Amino acid sequence: MATNTRGTRTRRAAALRELARPSRAASPGSIALTLCAGMVMLALVAFTEHVAAREKIAYLRPASGPLSVSAPQRAPTQSATEAQAKAVGSHHGAYFGRERASREAHQIADWIVDSADNLGMPFVIVDKVDAKIFVFDAGGRIQGAAPALLGSARGDDTVPGIGEREYADMRPEERTTPAGRFVAGLGLNIRGEDVVWVDYDGAVSLHRVITSKPSERRLERLASPTALDNRISYGCINVPARFYENVVSPMFSGTDGIVYVLPETRPAREVFGSYDVERRLRRNDAGRTQAPRQGSELISK
Repeated sequence: MATNTRGTRTRRAAALRELARPSRAASPGSIALTLCAGMVMLALVAFTEHVAAREKIAYLRPASGPLSVSAPQRAPTQSATEAQAKAVGSHHGAYFGRERASREAHQIADWIVDSADNLGMPFVIVDKVDAKIFVFDAGGRIQGAAPALLGSARGDDTVPGIGEREYADMRPEERTTPAGRFVAGLGLNIRGEDVVWVDYDGAVSLHRVITSKPSERRLERLASPTALDNRISYGCINVPARFYENVVSPMFSGTDGIVYVLPETRPAREVFGSYDVERRLRRNDAGRTQAPRQGSELISK
């Protein structure tokens, strides 16, 4: 905001001259009244000039460094140390809402939030046993869940170099959806379609259900109430198209995320290095109740 300080000083000088001009018939009462009015006017003028000067200084002072115009900066992402430091000593369990999930999915989701293992990013849990996918925001609140089609072969490991093979060269026992923790992000496949790359080297992605082979009945498999017929893909994670477009894709827009694929041949704790959050809380509570008791014993001695 620009201010005409020269004009302000001119108005103040005019006011002083007006006050100094004597009246032809000035009584003591009128002189006192005039002096009071003049003092009020001087105070108002001085205050106006003070405000104008502060506005001028604020306008000219850069926030940091030389005055310049720059593009808006995105807020810095939360570092691993900051996220995990906030989680220490507190418990913020994942919120599934009304979605039904296995005990293992609940335990891993709670551990992710409690330990801040997702590093402030949205995350996805793929339960291979139940053939179901859960999408959470960075705070651990459920954004949606859906059935999923997975690799036709049972197993938690991927075959080295399988991402460079043609589909026809992949043996049936090699068509697994690998378990583990994956930093995932949006990208394009060889057909130019947007997908979420889970394991790029292993050619494993999360995408809309493929319906190019009607004999595979992938839509019917997604709609069936059982998870027994959901193993049909070469390893990729197929979800309903509407779920991908309304939940998955927006959650990964402008950011990476973490995809946790639960194992089916070994304990999840072995794969992720996780812990039981409820057990940790009980142990912490027991430690807090025991410490005052020990202190009282020392005082009584």
